[in-house]
Amino acid sequence: MTRVGFATGYDPSLTISQMTAWVQKAEERGYEVGFFSETIGLVRGSVPTLSAFALATKNITLGTTQVVRLRSPVVMAQTLASLDEISNGRIILAPGACTKAHALRHSLEPQDPVLTLTEWVESIRQILTGETITFKGQVVNLENVGLSWKPVRQHIPFWIAATSRTGLKLAGKIGDGVLLNAIASPEYTANAIKIVREAAEEAGKDWSEFEVAQLINCSVEDDRGQAFDQIRWEVASKFTPIQAPFNAGPRLRVGEPYINKEDLPIFAEAYRKGGKEGLIKAIPESYVAGLTASGTPADVVDKVQRYRDVGVKLPLLRPAAVHQTQRLLDLFAPK
Repeated sequence: MTRVGFATGYDPSLTISQMTAWVQKAEERGYEVGFFSETIGLVRGSVPTLSAFALATKNITLGTTQVVRLRSPVVMAQTLASLDEISNGRIILAPGACTKAHALRHSLEPQDPVLTLTEWVESIRQILTGETITFKGQVVNLENVGLSWKPVRQHIPFWIAATSRTGLKLAGKIGDGVLLNAIASPEYTANAIKIVREAAEEAGKDWSEFEVAQLINCSVEDDRGQAFDQIRWEVASKFTPIQAPFNAGPRLRVGEPYINKEDLPIFAEAYRKGGKEGLIKAIPESYVAGLTASGTPADVVDKVQRYRDVGVKLPLLRPAAVHQTQRLLDLFAPK
């Protein structure tokens, strides 16, 4: 059976109940994963949302991104174990580094993103064993900490959310898998997977057991131009002043042929003068075509296959608009 997942969480107009209903439909159609993104944009919280997903479904695996440092390792372990209990062992976590932008937005002092991500992951894993643990790190120090109950699973899979070269290497080193970012071309993805695989194999991991998942933005309409229009803001949002520092530069350094460095100051000026609409107008059509799976149903199917061809084992498909969701679910339904 062809593996496929459904992703949600970016659209602030969708309520938790509405997202839950779509995840139920994804489960009915044989999707392997229902995935929620908790973002710097302050969308719905992952813990209540995944709780709703878990109580409304029976079989589909449930995953979420969470940026470390926004919760302590103890709280993250406690909530993960609780969610895993509610779902009968169906939870996956995609922990991501706390960048300077994340830290400032949450009133935290910036700290080394690689170090903090590494120590959060290591300490959370130890807590999830159900044993009382002591952890002595450079930023995480825990003394005789343990959950008061035995978790359903002592090992919850961690797919490290990564975009940059540094993050991709770390994902290969410490992850059970990698979650590759959205708004990226298959060409970028091929370069990223090569970096992850080299690091994973250097760490002695079996690549056949290592998960490679990617969020893929999809916009499906009968008219290609309409499909592009529906997803233009999703593309443009990666080039706002908040998003651009940890999106554009890292993608370029990995090897993203559809982003031109010379365009970045143009985008910044367009946003300064015209806000959201100004930035949308400044984004070339080549960005939309290259960085997403958009167009007619045949276009979208062909583009998703290109991601599979370069090594994505589990595409997580995120619709650009609510009215496209049913069509997208049906288009890729394994059943």
